[in-house]
Amino acid sequence: MIRRPPRSTPLYSSAASDVYKRQPIDREFRMGGLVLPGSFKREEGSLSVEFVLTDGGASIQVNYTGLLPDLFKEGQGIIARGTILENGVFSASEVLAKHDENYMPPKIQPLEESI
Repeated sequence: MIRRPPRSTPLYSSAASDVYKRQPIDREFRMGGLVLPGSFKREEGSLSVEFVLTDGGASIQVNYTGLLPDLFKEGQGIIARGTILENGVFSASEVLAKHDENYMPPKIQPLEESI
């Protein structure tokens, strides 16, 4: 007997400018952009954060509860996975930090410097 994996809704990637035009409320998708400098806020003693994600044309508030990647910082490129709420806020279930091609994990960096 051959089984097929359950069908799942495909995840679409969008820039902040496209979110309000194309993404329906309560449909999960990925959104990429830069964390707007000065927008990051963390609730004291919790893992809940909010920040603004921008693509240079539009900006959208993102709420997230969880551990952020080590490379997450204001001005950094990220990809967030989640849904748009009725109030227009993006509720992220996952946040990934992007890095450039020169990135070297901290544990490997000293080894390469000694070569």
